[in-house]
Amino acid sequence: MTVLNPRALRAGAAYAALMAGMITAPAMAQVSTSAGAVPPSDVVEEIIVVGSRIQRKDADSVGVVTTLTEQDIKQSGAGSVGELLQKLPSAGVSLSSNGTQGTSYGASSINLRYLGGAEGSGNRVLVLVDGHRWVDGVGQRGFRDFVDLNTMPLGMIEGVEVLKDGASAIYGADAIAGVVNIKTARDFDGLKVQAKYGGTTHGDGQTYSGVANFGKRFDKSALLVSLSYVKDKPILTSSRDLTRVTLVPATAPGTSPNGLFILPGLSNNAYFGTASGFASSSAPVAFNAGATIGAGGLADNAFHTAALPGDYYNTQAQGIYSTGPSERYGVYARWTTDISDKVRFKGEALFNQRKSDQLFSPVLLDIGGSAGTIRGFAIPASQAYNPFGTANGVPTANALAFAANSAWRIRKVMTDVGNRDNVQDVKTYRVAGGFDGELNLLGRDWKWDVYALYSKNKIDSEARNGVNYDKLALGLGPNCASTAGCVAINLFSGMTAEQAAYIRYTARETNETEIYDLSANITGELFQLPAGPLSIAAGYEHRKNKASDTPDPYVNALPTNIPTPAAGSAYASNTTTTAQTRSATKGQYTLDEIYAEAAIPLLKDVPLAKSLDISLAARYSDYDTVGGDSTLKAGLGWRPIQDILVRGTYAQGFRAPSILELYQGGRQTSFQGTDPCNGGASANPNLPGCVGVPTGYNQANYNLNGLIAGTIAGNTKLKAETADTYSAGVAIKPRFAPGLSLTVDWYQITVHDAIASQSATQILSLCAQRGGIFCDLVTRDASTGAITNLLQGVQNLAEIKTSGVDSTLRYEFSNDLGRFAAVLDTSYLESFKTTSPNAAGGAPIVDERAGKGDQPRATYPHWKGQASFSWTDGQWNALWRGRYIGSTTDVVNTVKDAKTKAIFYNDLEGGYQFDKRDASISVGVSNIFDKAPPASYANAPINYDIYTYDARGRFGYVRVSAKF
Repeated sequence: MTVLNPRALRAGAAYAALMAGMITAPAMAQVSTSAGAVPPSDVVEEIIVVGSRIQRKDADSVGVVTTLTEQDIKQSGAGSVGELLQKLPSAGVSLSSNGTQGTSYGASSINLRYLGGAEGSGNRVLVLVDGHRWVDGVGQRGFRDFVDLNTMPLGMIEGVEVLKDGASAIYGADAIAGVVNIKTARDFDGLKVQAKYGGTTHGDGQTYSGVANFGKRFDKSALLVSLSYVKDKPILTSSRDLTRVTLVPATAPGTSPNGLFILPGLSNNAYFGTASGFASSSAPVAFNAGATIGAGGLADNAFHTAALPGDYYNTQAQGIYSTGPSERYGVYARWTTDISDKVRFKGEALFNQRKSDQLFSPVLLDIGGSAGTIRGFAIPASQAYNPFGTANGVPTANALAFAANSAWRIRKVMTDVGNRDNVQDVKTYRVAGGFDGELNLLGRDWKWDVYALYSKNKIDSEARNGVNYDKLALGLGPNCASTAGCVAINLFSGMTAEQAAYIRYTARETNETEIYDLSANITGELFQLPAGPLSIAAGYEHRKNKASDTPDPYVNALPTNIPTPAAGSAYASNTTTTAQTRSATKGQYTLDEIYAEAAIPLLKDVPLAKSLDISLAARYSDYDTVGGDSTLKAGLGWRPIQDILVRGTYAQGFRAPSILELYQGGRQTSFQGTDPCNGGASANPNLPGCVGVPTGYNQANYNLNGLIAGTIAGNTKLKAETADTYSAGVAIKPRFAPGLSLTVDWYQITVHDAIASQSATQILSLCAQRGGIFCDLVTRDASTGAITNLLQGVQNLAEIKTSGVDSTLRYEFSNDLGRFAAVLDTSYLESFKTTSPNAAGGAPIVDERAGKGDQPRATYPHWKGQASFSWTDGQWNALWRGRYIGSTTDVVNTVKDAKTKAIFYNDLEGGYQFDKRDASISVGVSNIFDKAPPASYANAPINYDIYTYDARGRFGYVRVSAKF
């Protein structure tokens, strides 16, 4: 089998350059723990640090690694490993908050370098647990293609290593942006317990967590059992000034429980006494709250022409979650035993369950005959609750009917049905086991391991309090009276409990992901060189990933009481309920991989080279979906003197398209974005794509207050994406200042044939600015200008290229007042460019995102940083922590400036360690100045990027722990 390819040949030239000293490469692990961490033990043993498979007695030849210890995790104030990782300066927008303004649905992700394939997905970050793969996540509307960190029980996690460097050659696909390795708890004797309680000073967002770890060492064996529990309570958007009301000003009456009615035939109707324009498209009417509809010609007295400010209604305050509730239970067990002096066995089992939900506003109904979002409805003159019909005493000659081919429209907030509620029940199962040991080969000692695992994620979800359009059509139409069980529906005033129950619908669906993995590794010293041993590692991995998605069959069925496309009606609908439709998805892929890695010392203790080391790695991956490819990595570390390390890497990356990207069926969704054609063609004369959009068109008046109706789909013609990563840096530890260290590292990552999709705003902007074929993905209603569908499909874009600089300054010292530690960790995003092919020909389309925040949930500040200062003296300790997120641009608007301001958070914690039972108590306050997220017009209606900031505010907590 031939494994060389043009990229491999290019890498060969790069190696020659490296050998010539033209590039510097990886070397020392940057152990960037937060201040206050427990000092490392002086015991020297062979270790593996993420970024290398080679075991060694030091980490100085490995790439730049940030290590978070058990103490760091405790003192972070975070309630989950996801929350902790997302605060790293190198982390981009990541799924968090479990709110109703995103696609988290209770999941948590880590997205290093902003390179996730979709908002917050993190599918270019490889997440490992003790060096082994974890199963992909599941979601409310289909499975995921990245690891959900909330599927890991809190108690099993003892530390985290983050490699901010490409590592496909060492670990395989998905490691383009970096690697996160979760380290499980070590074996011990006894019982460790920890409990934590916290809440905001606003009286909400309470969190409870508890961990109980039991360990027992036997003569040649050890047992560990960990139990975890976490519960988070919600925060409502109505509970914070920033999120209470959308920043987008109301320019016309919006949807409310009183409804907005366009009823042709009422305008200037002499029988009902209505004025000209009454209940027309230019002057919709609303029901008078609390009124009783009069009989006959008095019916119209219960309605008035809707106008601001009297008919303003804030759907944002109807119980929507800024942060939703979540409850997680987890158990992790591990058994290790010595089979012989040279062979050990390890077996693991895990179960984790997460229950979460997100509360939305009630359904914002928008139906009609030949108008409205969902069309084909009809209300006959004889309908029981038609106030302008015969059932209300109107003579037959004057009675009004609203036919399927008439442009009538009713918009209404369905408060009688109740708030929509998405509920998730996620179960994670994992069993794994393997052998490891030592052997003597070629006169040298080698270490080996063989490991197999199976894991599965499964979700059962519900979307409660939706509306069954098919039953609604029957309850409004002429056949209700003759249909058994039908309940006539009143949309003109309040509904009864029986009516609401008849049209209420709960969508139920399930999806799951699975992984089968077998790996084998060997590492040792091949032979001795003048500067030290040449160490190598090699291995093989076989993996199968499977996923399936089973949506609600009724949701995806065609309606029977509304004209469908098959019926040939010009006003047809193919939607049965308010739940979003999608096709079932099922897929899998299998791959085999081999790799080899070498650490080669070239010089040691010679003039101008205290040490000079290179590391090389190569991997060949063979997928049954996209074929095979090889990846290479090279690094060089040079110490001109003991105090200074110059390092750098060149690494190739490879990522095959995921099951989701390949096979995802068409999924109906609603995008958050800005329509450049707002106001119509007359208001945008310089935008060719807005031609034909009616004057006065207002995006906020359509599809749930301005959300954009759309469809997402996979692409079976995708090819693998590749990447080239360069990094160079310096680490300084001056001997004249013990405890002081500085690291500065530059990186550049270029992803070729990147698998991605353009955002809704990007698609609309291209259509507006260029027109023609760029508008093929946007479908509008010709009469209103409303977007009826925006197609967003994944594709191989030309390129994603990002670059920046990371730096860490650390100083630890002691004096008569105690031990102090200070850390400053910063990340500068120099550039983040996405280059897309120009469908019309000509130069490619380049989108530079660095420094911008003008798209929903996509904030890319140039600067991010963390700082901490800790003090320990005997049994007392204290910690200050600061976090900075720089400013970005915002959408140009009339409400605020086109800028999202920088923010600086401050946290404090103090604690005491008791003499007995290793007991401790800590009290802390996060965000002590109660800083709200900076306002962002682009992220209306919640008004801030929920994947970058949180609206929790000041949060206090107390944590206790003990060992028995």
